Amino acid sequence: MKVIYFDCFAGVSGDMTLGALVDAGLPLLTLQRELGKLAVSGYSLTAKSEKRGAIVGTRVIVDVASDAAHRRHLADVIQLLSKSSLSIRVKQQAQAVFERLAEAEAQVHGIPAEAMHFHEVGAVDAMVDIVGACVGLEALGIERVFSSALPSGGGTVECAHGTLPVPAPATIALVAKAHAPLRPSPTVEAAQVELVTPTGAAILTTLATFEQPLMTMNRVGYGIGSRELTTLPNVLRIWVGEIPDPTAADAYLLLETNIDDMNPELFGYVLNLLLAKGARDVWFTPIQMKKNRPATMLSVIAPPSLESELATIILRETSTLGLRVQTMRRWEAGRVVQTFRSSLGEALVKLKVLEGIVVAVAPEYDSCVTIAQVKGMPLQEVFQLVAEEARGRFLNRRLGA
Repeated sequence: MKVIYFDCFAGVSGDMTLGALVDAGLPLLTLQRELGKLAVSGYSLTAKSEKRGAIVGTRVIVDVASDAAHRRHLADVIQLLSKSSLSIRVKQQAQAVFERLAEAEAQVHGIPAEAMHFHEVGAVDAMVDIVGACVGLEALGIERVFSSALPSGGGTVECAHGTLPVPAPATIALVAKAHAPLRPSPTVEAAQVELVTPTGAAILTTLATFEQPLMTMNRVGYGIGSRELTTLPNVLRIWVGEIPDPTAADAYLLLETNIDDMNPELFGYVLNLLLAKGARDVWFTPIQMKKNRPATMLSVIAPPSLESELATIILRETSTLGLRVQTMRRWEAGRVVQTFRSSLGEALVKLKVLEGIVVAVAPEYDSCVTIAQVKGMPLQEVFQLVAEEARGRFLNRRLGA
């Protein structure tokens, strides 16, 4: 499995992320071509080699014309993405980043996310940074994203909302929502400047797992920041490599509770909420409780890191007064979501991988629904055709071959 690790020793921003991806092998022409599929104009994108301290890397510069910046609502951003010819994966990841950023900004300003007017984050450069980061991850074949702890920085920053403390309110809201680790700044000088921008925080808190994996290194990229620091190279370092197929037994938790006094209409909402927060699986089992009452047992499989958050959701969103937690072991085959160009158009397929070999292929439901609606075809026919063509392309082949 191809992975990337963000070593944020001096922080992270959108342009530093682009610089690091280009430095790690993302062709600038590929980045420019893919961003050209987005109906955003009035900017130029260049890259050049620069040095910060003793480190040489790539600085990507997004130069925006003074009359090109627009204030946008979240719905405007989503519409731009949906109308573009970007890949499904890039659209989904970029939308997720913007949605998380909108929620954080809305929380800070005490308004609904839909009513939030993006300022810096909705400007052209932020569109380029966020969509470009998602384009770069796909172009490099990255399947999982990891990140180090984020340095806090300090002082104040000037923005559209005036003078704000560092970390900026939106940044700290993003970090808190993701339960991401925050560490002290590495030098006294760095403790007086902004090291993590809202855009950089939004990308990582949406797409990354905050841990350092055991990985085989293939390449390293350095993204150069615009600020010059005398005591610390203002650089984002990324490591690109591979981790073994996740076929070893991993530790998981089983959270369960019995419910006999809740409106059945609410169960579906709870299931979707738990899955959205990272639960690996959620299901309901009909049971019989005391006094011969019919009831429902809610079962959730999740990694240990999510125990507190998922338990809180269950206690808040259901009528139960408590739940039980057990440690369990689970063996997993590798699972990769792959963009596939079928005869009906671009589709997503799920690949089951054992020891690097694709052993099963299944179409992704939402992708097939979109094709069926566009083509005016029965969904069953779309499923069968995409599955047949994808099996011919991937089945029994080594992943990446």
